[in-house]
Amino acid sequence: MFGPNLELLAAGHQVIGVDLQSHGRSPATDRPMRFEAMADDIADLIRSLGFERAAIMGFSLGGGVALRTAIQHPDVVERLVLVSTVFKRQGWYPEMVAAMDAMGPEIADGLMQSPMYQAYRRVAPRVEDWPVLVRQVSEVVKIDYDWSAEIPGLPMPVMLVIGDADGIPTSHAVGFFGLLGGGQRDAGWDRSGMTLHRLAILPGVTHYDINVVPALSAAVIPFLDGT
Repeated sequence: MFGPNLELLAAGHQVIGVDLQSHGRSPATDRPMRFEAMADDIADLIRSLGFERAAIMGFSLGGGVALRTAIQHPDVVERLVLVSTVFKRQGWYPEMVAAMDAMGPEIADGLMQSPMYQAYRRVAPRVEDWPVLVRQVSEVVKIDYDWSAEIPGLPMPVMLVIGDADGIPTSHAVGFFGLLGGGQRDAGWDRSGMTLHRLAILPGVTHYDINVVPALSAAVIPFLDGT
């Protein structure tokens, strides 16, 4: 899903790619797909791998999982990078919300012609479980949520990254940044007015290519390095 960004990030960091519930190499399960449950999965994974904390980067649906991990398990999240991620369902453009509302298990067959299915087919333990994944994703994207009250309490540095032609209005990203305490004042010549958080809006980038453009890792790496 992250294309060349995996190698670019791995040049200076250990990268662990995660297939969420019923995705990719993770066997399909009948457990209802929920952001909160998948966040528990990520925290359990970090601990089971022997790490005290890890930097987490999530994109779109994975961004929601990453955000919930930081909310529910702040002790295991060192830094948080949210790519094309909203803090409430209504943060998406109305046409994006309408597309989510229209999703259903019946689209599984049509999506078998998509690159998503081809990627799934290459790695899934049971390729016939594709309809399970589609059904579960169709259900979770319809759940209404608003996590704005929990954003200001996040203790770790957070970086928000969206494209200027994303499925999210830039105003939502600016509002998200504001909930973190960012963008409230001039930083000053000595940068004393800056927060630990960062906001990047990548030019000429959409929701459908932000995960694979090298500009993503170029923006994120300095944040991961603490610079």
